[in-house]
Order: sequence, then structure tokens, then C-alpha cells
Amino acid sequence: MFNRKRKSVNTLSYKTVSANKATANKEWVVVDAEGQPLGRLASKVAKILRGKHKTNFTPHADCGDNVIVLNAGKVTLSGNKWADKTYIWHTGYPGGQKSMTALELQKKDSLKVLEKSVKGMLPKNKLGTQLFKNLYLYEGTEHKHEAQQPKEININEFK
Repeated sequence: MFNRKRKSVNTLSYKTVSANKATANKEWVVVDAEGQPLGRLASKVAKILRGKHKTNFTPHADCGDNVIVLNAGKVTLSGNKWADKTYIWHTGYPGGQKSMTALELQKKDSLKVLEKSVKGMLPKNKLGTQLFKNLYLYEGTEHKHEAQQPKEININEFK
């Protein structure tokens, strides 16, 4: 029928480049958690750990940043969540379901509340385990990562 000549398209000009462990430019960032709402802080930290804020985000690779959270035990929960929010787990034995409120967990280990919240927002696979190792929580304002020259970010201005 019609014998049209097709124009050749330069396909090399629009190929998507996937980041991998070697090409990912990982940075170190410091976040102050004092007075921050738990869920909002955890979702932003998980986003930074995953690398979703970067232009070269790749879902199957660790291209996120290393995050240092200072004052991690001083997060806030709104309403009556300190008493109502429960963490439930099972020991594996019959009748072995146990629970703990957020206040009890904070008294036992103040960093665990933020740790559990961030871990729950990461992928539940080997990548999530690898990403979780890039999170460093500290009770006070001091940390031992000055050699990495981390840059401080305001988590409230982070999108």
C-alpha cells in the first residue's frame, strides 16, 4: 500500500539509567528529632534512607543516604497515643501473643519507638534490611560520625 520511509530515531538519547551500588552517590545527613511527630518524622527518614528524594532513584538498589537522627527518644505522639498505641508480637508458643504500649516501650528503650516506625516503612525484603543499616539513632545531640562530614537538614522543610 503505502511505502513510507521511516525516520530512524536515536534511541541512545533517551535511555533510562539505573543507579546501582557503584554509581549511587550516598551522602550523610543529620536530623534533629526533638519535638517532631513520630509518623511524619519516620516517613521522611524512610524516604531519605530509600533515596526517593533523588533524581536517580532506583527501586531495586540502595541509592539512599545515611541518616543520623539526634534526640531520637524525644519524638512526640499526638492525642492519647502514648497509652493507646500498642506493639503486638508473638513468641511462637501457644498463647504467646504479647503486647506493649508506646509508653512502656519508650521507658524500656526510648530509641525503639522511632526504630520500629522507620523499619515498618521500609521494604520487607533484603533491600529493606540493608537500608535499615544506614540509620543511626542517638539519644542526645552527640554522634560519632564527624569524620563523614554529615550535613544537617531541617526535616520540616524536606519534601
